Amino acid sequence: MAGAIIENMSTKKLVIVGVILLLFQVLSFLVGGLFAPSPTTAIHYVATKCVDVRKHNQQSKWFMPWGPHQCEKIRDFSEAMAMRIQANDIVFAVHIPLPNKEMSPWFQFMLVILQFDIAFNLNNQIAEDGAMVTIDVGLAYRDDILSEWTEIAHSRELRKLSCNFTAPKKPENEGRHYDCDLMPFLELGSVAHKYYLVNIRLPVNERKRVNVGIGEIKDIQLVGIHQNGGFTKVWFAMKTFLTPSILIIMVWYWRRITLMTRPPVLLEKMIFALGISMTFINIPVEWFSVGFNWTWMLLFGDIRQGIFYTMLLSFWIIFCGEHMMDQAERNRFAVYWKQVGPIVFGSFCLFIFDMCERGVQLKNPFYSIWASDVGTELAMAFIIVAGICACLYFLFLCFMVFQVFRNISGKRSSLPAMSRARRLHYEGLIFRFKFLMLVTLACAAMTVIFFIISQVNEGHWHWDEHTVQVNSAFFTGIYGMWNLYVFAIMFLYAPSHKRYGDEQSNGDLGVNSGEDMQLTTTVTHADGPTEIYKMARKEAQE
Repeated sequence: MAGAIIENMSTKKLVIVGVILLLFQVLSFLVGGLFAPSPTTAIHYVATKCVDVRKHNQQSKWFMPWGPHQCEKIRDFSEAMAMRIQANDIVFAVHIPLPNKEMSPWFQFMLVILQFDIAFNLNNQIAEDGAMVTIDVGLAYRDDILSEWTEIAHSRELRKLSCNFTAPKKPENEGRHYDCDLMPFLELGSVAHKYYLVNIRLPVNERKRVNVGIGEIKDIQLVGIHQNGGFTKVWFAMKTFLTPSILIIMVWYWRRITLMTRPPVLLEKMIFALGISMTFINIPVEWFSVGFNWTWMLLFGDIRQGIFYTMLLSFWIIFCGEHMMDQAERNRFAVYWKQVGPIVFGSFCLFIFDMCERGVQLKNPFYSIWASDVGTELAMAFIIVAGICACLYFLFLCFMVFQVFRNISGKRSSLPAMSRARRLHYEGLIFRFKFLMLVTLACAAMTVIFFIISQVNEGHWHWDEHTVQVNSAFFTGIYGMWNLYVFAIMFLYAPSHKRYGDEQSNGDLGVNSGEDMQLTTTVTHADGPTEIYKMARKEAQE
């Protein structure tokens, strides 16, 4: 075998392959834009105020806001005071979903955000230094409207009130509401049951200063966010279709590599590793989450995506580095430790950050790293630093591509005098390589944008009015782009069964076998996947 498919395939066939890949890329955007609904849905809930009267014959510890066994309700706290009901006997109950609706495993996850409606009262103001709210909360489920509720989790959590009152604090403004920030409340990694019930208590203990100085709470509002079932089905279908496609091309690529007489070089190993990481993220294990209550699927998905990010970013560095002629040593992974090391370290930090939140949420779904001041500052700083690092990586990659282009152009001008056919051949190879590098840069730019938007979107409710709306076409388009890029790299860099000078690939150039032998001995004596690669390596060795 001689050379790679990218340089031995005829221009006509190469254009056909490029057009087919472009059509699939457009199709991946259209699938999300035309067939898939919005990735997520947000549903608003207002908690019902129930009275704990279990000492008066009510046996169940769960309070239903509506239905045949609904709790005894009050409209507001003034009514509770008139009835001499203590604050510790009031339970805020929320049923998820709304009446006559059902949750579904196709929703994949459920994120719940909490907000207090607090009225201004001169005699009961929110503490100026920031009040802490103690929340005693329980979560239960059932799968039919007649069965008993089964507890999922129960916890006592602390949340810091961050409220602003814009009007003057005067008697005439009593009753006006504070503007309070949203709070993290609950995150479930699977939605395996049809009905969920949330019971919230705000225990008061003046001696221990529990829930003192939190203002006059009027209502508790929740916003439930879950993945749309229609989007989940489209996403699963894409994964199911793309998994065998990448797996087949990966096996085919490595089979061609092993048929060569020389051992594979670093670049070929990295391409194969990239195919493995793409296959790993493609495998549609999410299908099992529809039938099983796998609460760890969110964490597992983050780990898979992190591994792919690490592999993809490292591949681009090595892909450029192996074509830089001013590099003294090549085909050794250790040479790239300065570039790949920070990528691995950053990915490890992402993993630790994820474990600190979603890892803990496997045991306590009410836990959130955003609940404390220190956690919020760390999380915000982490998102900002991650975005800055992603931008710096892209700029560094652009610099490396510029270096590669400059070196390849210098090599072209320094080649010895040769026939017109040979010169056209090399100019064609250089053009193909430069085009592939520009496609790589475009893919890298879209990946960096997707990473930044994903980080911002994951914590979008922390940014107040500064939110980023991501539609389904963006998700399916970027996912399709990754698969098509990996597919194209493995196909184009696979060893070709043709040789330079064959009539099929170079008949229009009129290059005979004697010239081919001269070219091989003068330029391509070094082992490598492509002639451009060998050209660069020869310069490095000289």
